[in-house]
Amino acid sequence: MNSNVRPESMLRINTKELADNFINEQVALIKKQVGDKKVLLALSGGVDSSVVAALLIKAIGKQLVCVHVNHGLMRKGESEQVIEVFRNQMNANLIYIDATDRYLDKLKGVSEPEKKRKIIGEEFIRIFEEEARKLEGIEFLAQGTIYPDILESDGVKAHHNVGGLPEDLKFELVEPVKLLFKDEVRVVGRALGLPASMVDRQPFPGPGLGVRCLGAITRDRLNALREADAILREEFEISGLAGKVWQYFIAVPDMKSVGVKDGKRYEGWAAIIRAVNTVDAMSATIEEVPYPVLHKITNRITTEVEGINRVLLDLTPKPVGTIEWE
Repeated sequence: MNSNVRPESMLRINTKELADNFINEQVALIKKQVGDKKVLLALSGGVDSSVVAALLIKAIGKQLVCVHVNHGLMRKGESEQVIEVFRNQMNANLIYIDATDRYLDKLKGVSEPEKKRKIIGEEFIRIFEEEARKLEGIEFLAQGTIYPDILESDGVKAHHNVGGLPEDLKFELVEPVKLLFKDEVRVVGRALGLPASMVDRQPFPGPGLGVRCLGAITRDRLNALREADAILREEFEISGLAGKVWQYFIAVPDMKSVGVKDGKRYEGWAAIIRAVNTVDAMSATIEEVPYPVLHKITNRITTEVEGINRVLLDLTPKPVGTIEWE
């Protein structure tokens, strides 16, 4: 039987009991596959890689080496959360690399979206390769591949999983959640004791805020985007929208408009709110955000975030607009 095909008989994991059974099964399989060897995992802080990390820690503890690369394009507080949960709470073998300068220097002046994605993806592989070469006794590579990744016709997303490693670094793969759908991965994550903020984290593109800081990325605009996005997330939590909306974020375009502050004219960027609902990300509908919530978000962003003087709402469904702007 093809191990990449989900068997008809496999129940949808939607209870703690089913999740616990899955965890016990996978722990036994991982132990059998890995033995006393070491496993390397690129831990992004996303749902899939976090659940795989927790599963492997349960199975093989310190034999797992997690590498978290902060490319400077993370949302506010995300790298800090990875360190807190995995290193401090789970006592994981975690290597943290702050590669912010390295990425932003490479991305300087690059405005073409595909080129930005390519630089971000390739740089990640280079850093990951450098770290892998420093380590000894690694024979396995764990990945957070999930079933939709396998079903997608273009194969596994290159920026998400570590494809493209050089020939002499060929590891055997460990992919414990590859037959699960996203909702099942979340149930397993909860059963493993991961915090809700990590398990319920909304989908986040591999290139991170790099594709939401539209056009050529500058540090000041990236910083404004990160702060505005944190306010949006906070207000969606407060208003109860967080649990109802599949994906919501801010995009900041590379254009300024004139505004007024403290009685003076000044130029600032616009923050664009995108809030969509979808089942499969193939199509998406617009979530209706109550006006009082929008007014509060607008007020907070324009008063608290340096450099932003307008807030816009994107009302475009998919099709005709994609979920991300770039």
